[in-house]
Amino acid sequence: MKPRIHLITLGVADLPRALAFYEEGLGWKKSPDSNENVAFFQLGGVVLSLFPRHLLAADAGIDPAGTGFSGLTLAHNTGSEAEVDEVMAEVARLGATIVKPAEKVFWGGYSGYFRDPDGHLFEVAYNPFWPFDDRGHIALP
Repeated sequence: MKPRIHLITLGVADLPRALAFYEEGLGWKKSPDSNENVAFFQLGGVVLSLFPRHLLAADAGIDPAGTGFSGLTLAHNTGSEAEVDEVMAEVARLGATIVKPAEKVFWGGYSGYFRDPDGHLFEVAYNPFWPFDDRGHIALP
């Protein structure tokens, strides 16, 4: 797996409140790729995403309450579905726990989740709607 993080998704209890903080409070510009269920902010070569906590937990297949979910996932995007499978197999060999095997997902991509040895939750995803620039960064519209 190449050493980079493309997307940090914060599970939020109240998306409008979170948007008020990031957009109005911090002055960050929301990407036009955002919608009523998710917001994206370009942060240099990294994208910050705000997504309802209960929906993010459901996407990973874990309980949103208690110790099962911290409200944060880190994402590594790839250039293909096959590369998602390769990365998932590699991290499993390295001792990661596969939380959700890679599969086609509701937003039109392909992804799976794993926990690193310290329990941090990572998504490995192929998003056909977000191409990489020449530096390997996601370039939001």
